[in-house]
Amino acid sequence: MNAIWSERLKRNGLAWGLLLPSLLFLGLFTYYPIWKTAVLSLYQQDLATPEPRFVGLGNYVSMLADPVFQKVFGNNLWFALGTVPTSMALAFAMALFADKALQGRSFVRTAYFYPNMIPMIAVANIWLFLYTPKFGLLARLAAWVSQSEAPLLGQPNTVMAAMIVMMIWKEAGYFMIFYLAGLQQIPKDLYESAAVDGIGIWQSLRRITIPLTMPTTLFVAVVSVTNAFKLVDHLWIMTRGGPDNASSLLLYYIYDTAFGYYDQGMAAAMTVVMVAVLLLVSSVQFFGWDRSIHYE
Repeated sequence: MNAIWSERLKRNGLAWGLLLPSLLFLGLFTYYPIWKTAVLSLYQQDLATPEPRFVGLGNYVSMLADPVFQKVFGNNLWFALGTVPTSMALAFAMALFADKALQGRSFVRTAYFYPNMIPMIAVANIWLFLYTPKFGLLARLAAWVSQSEAPLLGQPNTVMAAMIVMMIWKEAGYFMIFYLAGLQQIPKDLYESAAVDGIGIWQSLRRITIPLTMPTTLFVAVVSVTNAFKLVDHLWIMTRGGPDNASSLLLYYIYDTAFGYYDQGMAAAMTVVMVAVLLLVSSVQFFGWDRSIHYE
């Protein structure tokens, strides 16, 4: 009995020893900051209160009553609805083409993935030029269609659509890699059997390809939703959240509140809300889809 416990302790001790460095990093740089943020959200800490003052849920009440927060949160929801389904569908279509391409397969895959290799700051500058009135290609095309000057980034009714188009171009190639890996894991004899049975391409796509790539779809969906709430580097270059907060997203508003207005308590409360929303959406996605997913 002692020998069994000694062997088990030795085996588990080795496992915990190997995990310890990662657990330390997670504790110091993930869980501890989350806990400190949750605690800070219960205090008022701004330029008017040099010493933090406990206000309980006061920051959350003020946040929910803030019209700017309501607008920014709505912007983020529309941004997610515009980028997530479209980028996933486009990534799936590109993966299908890249997987079946006979000539220039490596070039096609590289071309699709290349936008993801460009830093977001560089992407923002490229698209800022494309959207520049009188000079940018897309701005001139929009002006030709509307027969008038079209400042796509300067109008509240067009700026969010412009941001969504840019983000789809940036992200679709990244998600395509995951779909391509999922497609390559599907046994080819399934398609051969389907062809022998007289099943066409569209039926094979609906009955074989889509069901067997659902684990990839679940992963991509969670990542894309998370990206919709955390990718805000382009706002600093392109719009600074304008005009009239029409392009501002939640994370950018949190940054502006914390380091622009120095209201760290309110910024912490908004951060807690954002993390809670992401956890809720990810949980709903995972537990809602997991039962209908084929993992083998």
